[in-house]
Amino acid sequence: MRNGLKVAVLVAGAALTASAQAAPLLLSPEWAAQACTAWNQDPVLTQELIKSKWVSNDGGHGYKAIQIYRNDCEKSAWVELQIARKGELAQCIYGGKVKTTKLDSGVDYVMNASTQNWVEMGKGEYGPMKAMMTTRLRFSGPMFEAMNNMAPFESFLLLVGKVEGDTAACPSTGTKALPGLAL
Repeated sequence: MRNGLKVAVLVAGAALTASAQAAPLLLSPEWAAQACTAWNQDPVLTQELIKSKWVSNDGGHGYKAIQIYRNDCEKSAWVELQIARKGELAQCIYGGKVKTTKLDSGVDYVMNASTQNWVEMGKGEYGPMKAMMTTRLRFSGPMFEAMNNMAPFESFLLLVGKVEGDTAACPSTGTKALPGLAL
């Protein structure tokens, strides 16, 4: 009986460890927090967006908001990354649930794609230009600014492949479309 109990405890412990280490759902607030960390480790994002002055176009609120979601997860929450100039780097200062309730279409971005397309872009199967031209990626925000920052834009899309995300389910419900930048 004792050996049976030990085995049950070991199995239960292993299951808890595995679930604690499981990847967060793709484009969930937990995933966004990890994407924020990955952003800050990417030299293209942190350095090139300073050189191009992309990060300086913040509408006076001290950061740019990027809100993203999976369009095949109809009831899912959007997530947000906030990017600000910190010294000589464009740093992600927040990743999680949507905080910015009023987006500025000349500064901020909203992007969505199907789960499959996010995964494909994350693997580098195609870049932002092809994704937008084929409408695999829907995009709202300052288009000219984005077009002038294709290398960082591509690095942003590749974050989806760098940050492990479970695609088996959709993130829970929460904040949805915002006025002015709805797609």
